[in-house]
Formats: sequence, C-alpha cells, structure tokens
Amino acid sequence: MTEKEKMLAGKIYDSTDAELSALCRRAEELCKLYNDTMPSESEKRRAILDELLPFKKEGMFNIRGPIYFDYGVFTKIGKNFFANYNLTILDVCPVTIGDNVFFGPNVSILTPKHPLVHQERCPYMTEDGRIVCKEYGAPITIGDNCWIAGNVTILAGAEIGSGCVIGAGSVVAGKIPDNSLAYGNPARVVRTITEADSLKYKQELLS
Repeated sequence: MTEKEKMLAGKIYDSTDAELSALCRRAEELCKLYNDTMPSESEKRRAILDELLPFKKEGMFNIRGPIYFDYGVFTKIGKNFFANYNLTILDVCPVTIGDNVFFGPNVSILTPKHPLVHQERCPYMTEDGRIVCKEYGAPITIGDNCWIAGNVTILAGAEIGSGCVIGAGSVVAGKIPDNSLAYGNPARVVRTITEADSLKYKQELLS
C-alpha cells in the first residue's frame, strides 16, 4: 500500500511521504488564497474551491473565510452547503457531508488520531533521516439536512445521521441517529426532532 492508501484506510502512515506532503502543501496554499480574497470576488473564490474541493455537488455553495483543510481532496460535500466563519476540516481520512448541510462558525471536523502512549506519539527519526510521527485516523460522515451549530467539534469516527441538529459547543465522538437533537461534551441525544418542532406552531415568531 502507498502511504496515501494507508492513511485513507485508517492505518499508521508516514505524513512526510512526498505525495501527501505535496497534496497538503497545495491545500494550505489554496486556503491561503481563499482567505485573502474579498467576499465580492465570487468567481475567484469559486475557482479556488473547485481545485481545493473537487468532490462537491452543484447548488448553493457558500463558505465564509477563513477556511483550513489538510487536503480538501478527501472531503466530499453535497449540494446546498453553507459554512460560517473559521471552518476547519482535517481530512486525513474521508469526510463525507450530505446535501443541505449548514455549519455555524468555528466548526472543526477532525479525522486524525494519535497514540495515547507518549513513547509512541513522540517524533522519531527514520533510517533515511526523516522526522516523523505515528498518526492514523477514522472517517467522519454527516448525513443530509443537518444543522451543525457554532463551535462544534466532530471527532474521528463520528457518524451523524440525516436531519440532525447538533447544539453549539458540542463534541461529537460517536453515532447520532437520524432526526436527533444532540448536544453536550460528549454530545448526547436529547430527543427526536418531530413535526411538532415546525415553525407553524411558533406563531410568536411569525407575527
């Protein structure tokens, strides 16, 4: 297996591998270019995102800078996506985001993992003189029609079902079933979202 294949499969890999280093460096450059654009430069922003995120669907696609991606090319995003300021996605393993998903500010999606034992976590030198760390990860999946509120952190291996709302400041570390309202650290399901939550029953907001 190549180092990229190991990384995407969730195995220990060498992050200094030439192919991965080039992909990561290009993503960092594209993020910097995006973050330096003006909001009015929509065509320029679109061109940058087309290169950074080649696996995104058509439809509304709006990301407010600044943004930060490890690779970008390992993230798939559905149609009609919105992310508020300061989106961070570390996609050493695949990140899959469904259709009609909205993010509040300061959302972090973190697929990497590091060893708990410090002797295994510390940098070490390879036979050819490179300094590397043992790193691995797990994929993250977010279903369709989700709202991820501000300052939410989604950790490696998390799976959020469709129709979910994740409350502000939550840390998601496991599986959240479809149509759930969840919040906390770690995020726990509070209840199921139902038709009774419709705005039509909140006349004080509509008049």
